[in-house]
Amino acid sequence: MTHQRVPYQPIVGQRPFRLPGDARVAVWTIVNVEHWVPDAPMPRTVLPPPMGAPLLPDVPNWCWHEYGMRVGFWRFLEVLQARGHKATLAVNGSALGVYREACQAAQAAAWEFMGHGYLQQPSQRVEDEARAIRETIEAITAFTGKPPRGWESPGLTETSVTVDLLADAGIEYVADWVLDDQPVWIQTRRGQIVSIPYTVELNDVVLFAVQQQPSEELLRRGRDQFDHLWREGAQTPRVMAISIHPYLTGVPHRIRYLEALYDHILEHTNVVMCTGAEILDFFRASVTPADQDPS
Repeated sequence: MTHQRVPYQPIVGQRPFRLPGDARVAVWTIVNVEHWVPDAPMPRTVLPPPMGAPLLPDVPNWCWHEYGMRVGFWRFLEVLQARGHKATLAVNGSALGVYREACQAAQAAAWEFMGHGYLQQPSQRVEDEARAIRETIEAITAFTGKPPRGWESPGLTETSVTVDLLADAGIEYVADWVLDDQPVWIQTRRGQIVSIPYTVELNDVVLFAVQQQPSEELLRRGRDQFDHLWREGAQTPRVMAISIHPYLTGVPHRIRYLEALYDHILEHTNVVMCTGAEILDFFRASVTPADQDPS
């Protein structure tokens, strides 16, 4: 069923995707703002529990995340604003109230708001997935004045019906399907939504929390990723995602490498720094009516 939703289509074929001004690469940054509950198991940990026995409340690991929202987020805001770049805020519905000042700052900076579940937990553990999607959309709509167009599931986790539920709720694009360097159609029971290229490789959760790479790896890997996509983009435009979390890349020993990555990208021409919704609009502007139904 999953494979049927996104029929195989090599990128070397003739695809209609175009970027403004014939740019080679569209770069979007996803800032993930999540609500971790200290009395529940932490989604990620930096400090293993003594003697391997899980303990609640998990104060040190909750504080590790909380530092990101108290301090690291504001570093992201400064870095992005200094370069005139708007991010996409992937935000838990419940985080809008808990981290209200941060979300207000993102709105003032004209960032896009994207749904990221109501609580930071796997979709498979949500008792009523449709309700959680609806409550997230309602929370973002109440906060920003307009519903989100995009969705990133917590941990990129989906059930067999997630995209159907998202389409039912009016979501236009999803970032969970990391299978291409261009937007592609996803089939749902209500028609189609669009997969916007996201990343697990240039994602600080993978880099630092999972692979435990040194801080400078964000710059090395990001620079290599961009350079290759930029060369390929001379023939076929590409999308590059940079996924960051305040408690990881927002710490003092890593933020300089994010700055250096942006500065490297901005040294190049034929690059569009944009949001996920803007990429969606570029894609839709590229297709003809005949392209709307690839089946």
